[in-house]
Formats: sequence, structure tokens, C-alpha cells
Amino acid sequence: MSIKRYHRSSRKEREEDNFCTSPNVEQEYHEAFRTKSYIEICNKVQGQLGKASTRRFSSSPSTSTSIPFRMHLTEYLLEPQQGIITNMTQSFKVHNLLVGYFDATLEASLCCDNILEGINSMRHAKRRITRVVMLSKRVLDFTNENDQNFKDIYKELASFSLQNNPLSIISTIQFHDIHDRYIQLLHSLKSKRSSIQRTVSLKKVSKRLGGIALVTSHCAILIALLVFSFHSIVGLVAAPTIVGGLVGLFMKRLKRVHERFGTSYSERLCDQLDVAAKGVYILVNDLDTMSRMVKRLHDEVEHWKMISDVCVKNMKGEILKQVLEEFHEHESSFLEQLEELEEHVYLCFLTINRSRRQVMQEIMDNER
Repeated sequence: MSIKRYHRSSRKEREEDNFCTSPNVEQEYHEAFRTKSYIEICNKVQGQLGKASTRRFSSSPSTSTSIPFRMHLTEYLLEPQQGIITNMTQSFKVHNLLVGYFDATLEASLCCDNILEGINSMRHAKRRITRVVMLSKRVLDFTNENDQNFKDIYKELASFSLQNNPLSIISTIQFHDIHDRYIQLLHSLKSKRSSIQRTVSLKKVSKRLGGIALVTSHCAILIALLVFSFHSIVGLVAAPTIVGGLVGLFMKRLKRVHERFGTSYSERLCDQLDVAAKGVYILVNDLDTMSRMVKRLHDEVEHWKMISDVCVKNMKGEILKQVLEEFHEHESSFLEQLEELEEHVYLCFLTINRSRRQVMQEIMDNER
């Protein structure tokens, strides 16, 4: 009974998530799937998976079981690569919050890397369930415990129940920790940007007031000199030279004021922080979405392991029949959710790379 209740609640959660997703967001996702960048990321992942699988299965049995399966896709997918970012931060004046932003995007990329590794491992583990479903089609009598297919099913179920959950590679606690740290980074970026924006606005007001005061003072001086020149023979001779010199000095002062209060480092830093804050905001939403999807799939795998263990311990045909019906009913749905999670990981890589390129471009433009 608990099995059915679990899956009804799981479907209800998926329906609520779909209800909360606006058609515009869904359309954006579908458009992203057709972009050249998305296809390139898919091809890179599949290429690395092929190489990793070849190395894994070409190894001897002893080495293949002792060496953990790692893909390290971040080395191939992250753009710009972290080495380039490190060189840039060492060569140019980069705010510490922007350094923290690049570190956060690297961590998020490694997180996506781990999720993809978990998905790939889950597909390998899922083959046991697929084999169980196929073997069940050959069983004619579930009361005949001497049937070889019957024994093979129990063997596969026992192996599945004992193996680790591949989707435990990132726990809910880890996701929460990442979420909290990124929210803190987002608040810091926004707070610093607001502070700089207020300073820039104050400078602009000072520029206007300073310009007005400068013009007023110089006009007063010119008027006073002209009045003096009309009352003095010497002044009449010297007036053109004095006025010309004061006009030149006046223009130089205006130029200095313009240079001082023009597009400053603070304004450019404000733009950099703004782009970084937008990137972190999108990243938080992407990670929250993937966290929920991973949790849902993880719980379903744990549920399958639990009922497999119950089935193996009881060795009763009726229980086995119910378990097999459960597997057969929800197998395709599980694979669809797994594929959907994989698509979200690719999209997260896209948003990370796009944001990193934008922030890096802002920094490089500032140095020109």
C-alpha cells in the first residue's frame, strides 16, 4: 500500500512543478535545446562518456573495480577555463567579490559534473531493473520457486538492493550549503553595487554643482577685470592678454573636472558587479531546480531498493509479482525524469559559461 501512495505523491509533486512553470519558461528551455552551444555541450559529454567507458571496460577486472569512475567533464565544458580566469585575476585589478563569483561558478560546474556522473552511474545500475522486468516476462508460474528465471530475478534484486544509490553523489545538505553560500554572495554583490551606485550618483551631482560654481566664479572674475580695465589705461592695454589667459585657464579647469568625474573605475566596477549578480541569481535558481529533481529521483531509487530487499527476504511469489508490476509501471517515467535532469545540467553549464564570459569581458574592457 505504501508503494502506491509514494508514487501518487511523487506524481502530484511533478504536476505542481509543471503548473508553476510558465509557458514562456518552457519555450525558452525548448529554444535552448536547439542552440549550437547546447548541442556542442551534449557532444562533448557523450564523447567523454565514450572515452571513459572504453577505458573502464578495457581495463582488467581487478583495476576496473579498484579505480573509481570519474569523468571530470568540467575540464572540457567550463568556459573560460579556470586557468585563464586565474591569470586574469593575477594580472588585472579584480574585485574580491568577482574572484568569489568565479570560484562559485567553478564549484557549480563541478557540482553539475558530479550530477552527470551520478546520472551515468544510475543508467548502469538501472540495467538490473531492466533485466528483472525482462526476466519476469518469462515466468509463467510465480509459485514455482524452482524456475531458473525466478532465481535469476531474486539474484538481480538482491544485487540492486545492496548497491549504493548513484544519486547520493550530492546530498540534500550539500545542496543547501551551496544555496546558502550563493545567496550570501548574491547579497554581497548587490549590496556592493548599490553602495558604489550611490557614490557614483553623488559624484555626478558634485560634478554638476562644481561646474556651475566654476563657471560662476570665473564669470565674476572676468566681469571684475573688465570693469577694472575700463578705468585704467594700463588695463585697456593688458585686458586682451588677461582675458585670453583666464579663458584658457577656465577651459583647462573644465577639462580636468570632466576627466575627474567622467566614466570612472567605480562605474565600470558597478557594471561588473551587476553582471555577476545576475549570473549568480540564475545559477541559484538552476541549482535549486536540479536539487529538487535529484532528491525526487534519489528517493525513488531508495524506494526501489527497499521493496527489492523486502522481496528478497520474503521470497514469496505474490510479493515478487507486485514488485515487478511496480517496476514495469514506473520504469519509463523514471528514465524520462533522469533525461530531464540531464538536460537541466547541460542548460546550467550553458548559463555558467555565458555569465563567466560576460563578466570576463566587462573586466577586460575596463583594462583597455
